Amino acid sequence: MQKIISVEKAASLIHSGDSVMVGGFLKCGTPTCIIDQLLKNEIKDLTLIANDTSFPDSDRGKLITAKAVKKAIVTHIGMNPETGRQMHTGELDVELVPQGTLAERIRAGGAGLGGILTPTGVGTVVQDKKDLIVVDGKEYLLEKPLRADVALIYGSKVDKYGNVSFFGTTRNFNTVMAMAADVVIVEADSYSETPLNPNEVVIPGVFINYIVQAENGTE
Repeated sequence: MQKIISVEKAASLIHSGDSVMVGGFLKCGTPTCIIDQLLKNEIKDLTLIANDTSFPDSDRGKLITAKAVKKAIVTHIGMNPETGRQMHTGELDVELVPQGTLAERIRAGGAGLGGILTPTGVGTVVQDKKDLIVVDGKEYLLEKPLRADVALIYGSKVDKYGNVSFFGTTRNFNTVMAMAADVVIVEADSYSETPLNPNEVVIPGVFINYIVQAENGTE
């Protein structure tokens, strides 16, 4: 199957009302071209699953500013005042999740687990409406797995088979999200018809459905 597609085709695979995981940590390792195309398509009512809502004028933050998101499941919103404003006016449902817990919930979704047990949040507002489980006398919260209709991730280098490698911290949430969605689209900063060195591969191509070459990407 030919995996590389246009950014327009990639964005067309996402529909209003979908749940979408988006990789990145603020501006680091984020699929910006696909997000910009989503905005052109005037997508609405998305459930966004991401580490953060970035900045108001950047990547995931643009989706918030455009009011394309109805619910955000994220670890922090402090760099995007618009997220906080919409949350307080009731325009946006925000579920704040401890960062490690979010990563593990996504990993559990990709691995087919029924959830994870974590002591993080016990005795706080994080515990509200969650099952408390005692193991060997210690209390844990049962945190349920997260999956999405589509995952939009970033890759520093991607070959034609969908094998992905990363430079530095750009891997962040991209790696776990690649296993936790029905459709996974990677935006390649650098795309090559030549297979990557196996020692470079972080995400095997079997997890990638489609590849989009970034506007500034090389071949």
